[in-house]
Amino acid sequence: MYLSTTLLSLISASTTLASNLPPPQQLFSNPSTPLTPTYRIPTVHESAIQARRILHLESIGTLSTIFPSTHSTENRPGDVSGTPIGLMDYYGDCEPSSGNPTILAISIATSFKNVDAGSNITLSLRWHPPNAGKRPYSAAALPRFSLVGYLEYLSPEDVLKHAVPACFVGYHPDAAAWLPGNRIHESKWVRLVVQDVYWIGGFGDRAYIGWIPVTEWQSVTKAEIDDCKLPGEKSGWHWTSWFGL
Repeated sequence: MYLSTTLLSLISASTTLASNLPPPQQLFSNPSTPLTPTYRIPTVHESAIQARRILHLESIGTLSTIFPSTHSTENRPGDVSGTPIGLMDYYGDCEPSSGNPTILAISIATSFKNVDAGSNITLSLRWHPPNAGKRPYSAAALPRFSLVGYLEYLSPEDVLKHAVPACFVGYHPDAAAWLPGNRIHESKWVRLVVQDVYWIGGFGDRAYIGWIPVTEWQSVTKAEIDDCKLPGEKSGWHWTSWFGL
């Protein structure tokens, strides 16, 4: 069996890439000084812009909560009390001026029952480049982050002001079946009020890793979000760019 020329070229390029990567201790933390004059770590504000663009373009994340010590309406093992659990859920960037994601809370869902029982909550997101399956890339080199905060119910005025149902269904057409007032499940509109942001922009020698102050998160403008281009959004990128090179 013969390997194609493209595959052989990819293997050769991957070997070259691996030999040129910085030592492991510099991959997941910010170096005290740049490794070379050509490397520049994005600023905290630039990282906040990237995070806000991801929030705007993505629509599915992981809600993490903690099981309460007591429960009365769910048949589950007692030994999971205090254990964290992360579950996929929908969200929409329906209040872009604040940076607080909108969530359709299904009362019967585990994440929201845990919050009602007193659990903290985070929403974790990562960037999925367009056409990612058509070119090689390193997921570890791409941005991801977690939003730490609390849930707050939206008032009828907020729902109307931000056209929340239309916005959310625009992100998730199937969610039209379980909007508030449906006959399947009790549901309510909530926002995740962002209090802290933990950001991993990629490998630490070329991306910021650390906390983004909520003031930076909230100060990002629509123009900055629209002008930002994430890895894989630009046309004509060489595959090494997907590794942050």
